[in-house]
Amino acid sequence: MTPPRFLLSFQPLNPDHGGDLHHTRHDAADRRGGTLHQSLTRLIRAAALAGALAGALAAALPAHALEVTLQADAPRALRNDLRDASALLTAEAEGTTDPQALVTLARGEYRRLLAALYANGHYAGEVHVYLDGREAAAIAPFSVPAAINDIRITVTPGPRFRFGALSVAPQAPGTELPRGFRTGQTARSGLVGDAARSAVSAWRQESHAKARIAGRSIVADHPARQLDADIDIEPGPRVRFGRFIPTGSRNVRAQRLQEIAGLPEGAPFDPDTVEKVGDRLRRTGVFRLVKVEEAETLGPGNTLDIHATLEEEKPRRFGFGAELSSFEGLDVSAYWIHRNLFGGAERLRLDGDIEGVGGNTGGVDYRFGARFTRPATFWTDSTFYISAEASVVNEPTFFARYASLGTGLDVEVNEYVEASAGIAYRYSQVRDDLGRREFSHIAFPLEGTWDRRDDEFNPTRGFYLNAETLPFLGILGSDSGLRLTGDARYYRRLGGEGSRFVAAGRFQFGSVLGSSLEGTPPDLLFYSGGGGTVRGQPYQSLHVTLPGGDEIGGRSFVGVSAELRAGITDKLGVVGFADAGWIDSASLPSSTADMHAGAGLGIRYDTAIGPIRLDVATPIAGDTGRGVQLYVGIGQAF
Repeated sequence: MTPPRFLLSFQPLNPDHGGDLHHTRHDAADRRGGTLHQSLTRLIRAAALAGALAGALAAALPAHALEVTLQADAPRALRNDLRDASALLTAEAEGTTDPQALVTLARGEYRRLLAALYANGHYAGEVHVYLDGREAAAIAPFSVPAAINDIRITVTPGPRFRFGALSVAPQAPGTELPRGFRTGQTARSGLVGDAARSAVSAWRQESHAKARIAGRSIVADHPARQLDADIDIEPGPRVRFGRFIPTGSRNVRAQRLQEIAGLPEGAPFDPDTVEKVGDRLRRTGVFRLVKVEEAETLGPGNTLDIHATLEEEKPRRFGFGAELSSFEGLDVSAYWIHRNLFGGAERLRLDGDIEGVGGNTGGVDYRFGARFTRPATFWTDSTFYISAEASVVNEPTFFARYASLGTGLDVEVNEYVEASAGIAYRYSQVRDDLGRREFSHIAFPLEGTWDRRDDEFNPTRGFYLNAETLPFLGILGSDSGLRLTGDARYYRRLGGEGSRFVAAGRFQFGSVLGSSLEGTPPDLLFYSGGGGTVRGQPYQSLHVTLPGGDEIGGRSFVGVSAELRAGITDKLGVVGFADAGWIDSASLPSSTADMHAGAGLGIRYDTAIGPIRLDVATPIAGDTGRGVQLYVGIGQAF
């Protein structure tokens, strides 16, 4: 591919003079020309103009500029906490000058700065706030000065206190108090509240839904420089779940809401179950608002009703997307969704894709799919589905028509793990270097995903694991076999939580066992090259070449990718990346596998729907491509 060319032109500053630099010589008399009168006139006019400009600037500038200073003889970390807590420093940065507003902020500054001192274990500190030399606390609310020019804040932290006698009782079995809440540790005020909340949470995990803090005594012993804390917990009775009471839903049947929520009436109270009820209702996609709350009072027999306030989305929705690559061309997609087809939160989704428009991938591909899902079928956390798909595929090494029809279950094991199992019929018509062929299979797809990323579209830490097995039983003369695929991704922020650098890595694996190369449908074989495997290499450019020169996909694939992502601003970032892929005709990669690689740079611009991605890549190994490849899309590459 020929790299794009850019033309940069410069225009002369004064178009009347053209682009040439022309110097005219004058004799000395002309250069010194002009009378004394003309010189004085010019001087007077210049002085008048300068005076007018000065007056305009003076009128535009504020009558005074506020200056706020904070002085604290303290370590840098504490000084930073004090500055973050200061509302007066924030007011200075925002340009606030109104005296009444400044006095109000100043009177509250004592409390804010003392809270920052307490959070760092300083309970004998002193705070002074001076407004033009007057202590803010001494200024009466109705005697506010006409203007305030100088604000000086002085903080004397005093000694750091440590925890002394500590008591949190009674404690539920397995209670874990904060690590820093120990005798002899720095007495940070936040740890006291954290300890109380941890104790209450532990009792709630033991089905004591109405556990609460009954009282607390916190004493600062100044001579000993220690903080004593005594927290009294009232566990309350052991509680069981009562009724599930939904309100606000008009189009989903009440019985189906009960089934989807899955609240186990009569079972011991569990706060995690309450959270799951909300998650299950949100996962249907029917509701724009789901608010789940516990009843304020217990019912008969110490039962607790759970209320759900619901607000429905519009039942129908459509959308579209696009992705552009300099080699693969333009991909466009559209979908239509009905969220509540029969009044039981059933969903029908229709998808259409057109891929490879204007690209060099063999031709334009077309796909149409339909998927019907019904939540809470057979089990609370299982979703029944029926799917159908038809496609026409023009790839560099083959042309094919596909059709499939399947059904199965998607199961949410927990908030991180999902699994899917089903059965499907697949039919293929293929034309490639091996001639015209037909395939018919009964397939049994089984898939599992473990997702611990902090953000699905722009992860900065965590990992993602996906594995799929696809046993396929050949009918009407087709081969039988097993297809295995895996995808592992890892993300880590470099340099701590506030760092703008993220390292990301990906490993992909694929294998076909049992069936021969010629007896396996091309869409079950493996290729490498393009945005999903090796950027910088043409789409599906790495494959297997048979002894007779026929080109076909491989029975095994390995792909590795690495990225270093750096944030320039909160929205803009850059990425350096390298990808490599191996294809082999055997079921497991060997030392004779064909390999290619690519590397490049990218730009990311963060938006509400994920980062916009622009990658430029070039080959660095292998003989499958040359030149530069350009990729544009939404979301990270992986």
